[in-house]
Amino acid sequence: MNKPIDAPLSAVAVPPETAAAPHAADAGAALARWQQEYAEQIGAQRPVHNRSGVPIKALYTAADWHPEREAEQGLPGQAPYTRGIYATMHRGRTWTQRQLIGLGTPAEYNARLLEVLAAGATAVSLIPCNSVFRGVDMDESHVELLGTCGTVVNTAVHMDTALQGVDLAATSCAMNDPSPFTLLAFMLAAAKKRGTDWRLVSGTSNQSDYLSHYVANHMFFRIALPGARRILGDHIQFCNRFVPRWNPMSVVGQHMQQAGATPAEAVAFTLSSAIQNAEDCIARGMDPDAFLPRFTFFFDISISFFEEIAKFRAARRIWAKVTKERLGAKDPRSWRFKFHGQTSGVDLTRQQPLNNVARVAVQAMAGIFGGLQSLHTDAYDEALSCPSEFGARIAVATQNILREEAHLTDVIDPLGGSHYVEALTDRMEAEIERIMGLVQQAGGMYKAVESGLVQRMIGESARRFQARVDSGEQTVVGVNAYQVDEDRSARPVNTRPDRATMIAHLDDFRAYKAARPQAEVQRALDALVRAAHDPRDNVFGRVVEAAEAGCTHGEICATLRRELGFGHVQAFV
Repeated sequence: MNKPIDAPLSAVAVPPETAAAPHAADAGAALARWQQEYAEQIGAQRPVHNRSGVPIKALYTAADWHPEREAEQGLPGQAPYTRGIYATMHRGRTWTQRQLIGLGTPAEYNARLLEVLAAGATAVSLIPCNSVFRGVDMDESHVELLGTCGTVVNTAVHMDTALQGVDLAATSCAMNDPSPFTLLAFMLAAAKKRGTDWRLVSGTSNQSDYLSHYVANHMFFRIALPGARRILGDHIQFCNRFVPRWNPMSVVGQHMQQAGATPAEAVAFTLSSAIQNAEDCIARGMDPDAFLPRFTFFFDISISFFEEIAKFRAARRIWAKVTKERLGAKDPRSWRFKFHGQTSGVDLTRQQPLNNVARVAVQAMAGIFGGLQSLHTDAYDEALSCPSEFGARIAVATQNILREEAHLTDVIDPLGGSHYVEALTDRMEAEIERIMGLVQQAGGMYKAVESGLVQRMIGESARRFQARVDSGEQTVVGVNAYQVDEDRSARPVNTRPDRATMIAHLDDFRAYKAARPQAEVQRALDALVRAAHDPRDNVFGRVVEAAEAGCTHGEICATLRRELGFGHVQAFV
């Protein structure tokens, strides 16, 4: 009779020749013989390092990580969360499937959103037009540029249109929304208009990390560092009180890694930013156990497969220690390292773009094995343009295949116990903590960014990596190796918004501004000015009131830039 699959190992017959483990002396002799054969066959070989500079051996054994250390790892859902922050992880509930969508007008976005949700996405992610990221309204931009990289959302009415057909009380929404968080304000205004209780609204302010914007995403940086710091604190306090299911703090490592930071640097800088923001909240008198459960993280997932998995496992362990020992959190929910992962657009190539389908699949698997809570898979054509509808469908299907066909959700932390993965997790943890120490010596993340330390480190890492690509040491298929003559006419078409549709949207916007109750708009903007200079007032609360009064995105951003200073970014060399 066949033994059941779940029978204990002791119940499974073991062939006599393998019943006894080899003696230690035999194992040592076998290892020495392998080392000799390897050296003879490999010949001269340069040392191998991963992107973070951690040396990588050819073979890992129990000498590199002893199984008896397993108790230190904790089990899934138990501190220090090396193996995952929930007991069931993806076997009980898979990651939230998000796709960044943004193109054209709110109505066009809504049509694309409903298609993607029908194709298997389970949450909303709105990326606005670059004019929105710059902090201006559509009538302050060139019409040819509007909607080419995101959706033109300038008012609460626009947001209501973009989210038509979406139950705001049941669907998690990510707003790619830098300070002063007008997109969330518009969404809350739309929710109130629909009669939706703000206490049921869930999601994330996905671009709330002003430090990462200052370092590596200058277009997002609208307000001077001190003002951005103030607004973020007000945003966290407001959301904790009035929108308790919303995550107001998404600490972003993606920007810094895409700017050139190594995976270890990206985690170190991100955790240092989280510490800075948490200590700023504590300085306001906030209880860490009141705000830390709503801290989330956002990371790039490069194609360095095992390095990314070890990066996330190490980050969970470090954050659990930091929140308990440094920040004084007592609630286990405060110790959890919840993160969204996005496959790395930097790794995608314009050359042979269909190869990007394979790259995205590998990156997504690294994030899944690393234990993410939410995932965006890039479309293969994102190196060329805003994702096409065809490319977006493949990106969604990639997640469906990995979840439904590949059985990646059957086992929690399936690479746990691997000598290599466990040893690499330890090495990545040590490297991350070393870099965090440099930030701490500089006075914390705010001071380290203000002085340019972080920017210089990222720049140097970017230079080193590019030198490896240029020399051929790092292969990039289709770029510096395996090149082919391509028929460029077969590449995806760079779709642009219909000009007439965008002009009609612009005309409607101008009519909207003219028809508003101007006295209410002015009162709301005046209240925003007063709040900017009164630390007892909550700036984000006034932003929400301004959105409800009919103020536009550009008006709100311009008012706060004028009162709190413009976000000029200094060049560091």
